[in-house]
Amino acid sequence: MYVVPPPDNSDRTTDGTAVLRTYQRWKGNNVFILRGRFMFGPDVRPVFLTMFLIVAPVVVFCIFIARKLMDGFSHHLGISIMVIAVVLTLFVVVLLVITSGTDPGIIPRNAHPPEPESYWNVEPGGGQTPQLRLPRTKDVTVNGVIVRIKYCDTCMLYRPPRCSHCSICNNCVERFDHHCPWVGQCIALRNYRFFFLFVSSATLLCMYVFAFCWVFIRKTMDSENKSIWKALTHNPASIVLIIYSFISVWFVGGLTVFHLYLIGTNQTTYENFRSHYDERENVHNRGVFENFKQVFCISIPPSRHNFRAMVEREPVIPPRVVGSNFASPNIGKPMGDDNTVMGRKPIWDEDEEQLSNADGPQDAEFAEVSPNLSGTVHGEDREGRGILYPRRSSWGRRSGSWDMPPEVIGDSNRIIAVNVQ
Repeated sequence: MYVVPPPDNSDRTTDGTAVLRTYQRWKGNNVFILRGRFMFGPDVRPVFLTMFLIVAPVVVFCIFIARKLMDGFSHHLGISIMVIAVVLTLFVVVLLVITSGTDPGIIPRNAHPPEPESYWNVEPGGGQTPQLRLPRTKDVTVNGVIVRIKYCDTCMLYRPPRCSHCSICNNCVERFDHHCPWVGQCIALRNYRFFFLFVSSATLLCMYVFAFCWVFIRKTMDSENKSIWKALTHNPASIVLIIYSFISVWFVGGLTVFHLYLIGTNQTTYENFRSHYDERENVHNRGVFENFKQVFCISIPPSRHNFRAMVEREPVIPPRVVGSNFASPNIGKPMGDDNTVMGRKPIWDEDEEQLSNADGPQDAEFAEVSPNLSGTVHGEDREGRGILYPRRSSWGRRSGSWDMPPEVIGDSNRIIAVNVQ
């Protein structure tokens, strides 16, 4: 059976050899767009959901609140209210895209496990080959303190300190903080700064919308001499934005405060939740000033991967062929086309059924006398040994004919005679 091969999206060298790029051979669960220029998590939909939750309230704010406030203030001040809201929203969205589409600090996998450092103990003279042993943990020194690191079976490497394997992205990530479901990406060494700026700027945006909604309510109360309840009911959009921004500011504001604490103590979310430093000293803590400087002032290290680099195509293992020159006659046929598939009985045409009833009275008589002989027909050969004849609808007949062979009819007549006696 011929199968149409998938389209070849690989590039070719000058000699015509097909090669792939790194992102095309990526073994993690990440999604790449623009030919490997942006790398997202396994699911990109949370990014668009978060973007909608940010942009939609600002659009409502600009249409129903900021546009009316432009008339209540002087010309330049009224325009600045809307401009600040739009610019701050664009800033938050850009930080969201950078955080989600940046390599968080994935450590390259090894093609083979590292060389073992010791052997299993085997008694001398036992005649056994010593088995190689790969220790599950290893001790390294960090700032003069011994730290234990673990071996990753998936990436086949010893994880550096503060590195963890993300089960969602299926990658070992350096200085792993957490996997954010709203961003859809791991938050780690290379995008932690953008994540904190995204959360803090989203907090400022919520506070900005919340504050100017109350300013608009106050302007309505003074200009129309209404109470606060009548002013709120007169502007339902302001009520929705006030409730929405109030709830959101607790979420993103709480994250901002929590990560300020983590930065000040030089911890990650993963380390804090697992209480790594409750009973021992944090060897990475350098003081509040140095900790903040490490996050915001030190240049971000380059990615360990060049996702657009050319790599050789992995050798394709040929499929294993079971048997020789065997092909099923049902290959390529739908299930409904063959009535004998899945053990169903064949459905004969009406003409064939009539022909069978007309030409085969002996078969009908045999079925009435011996209803239990539905599977096999017993007979005797010349030497007296019993023979099993499998019952088949087309056994011994010619194509297009339902005439039974005379030896079969003779056997059935003998069986009928024995049963009658």
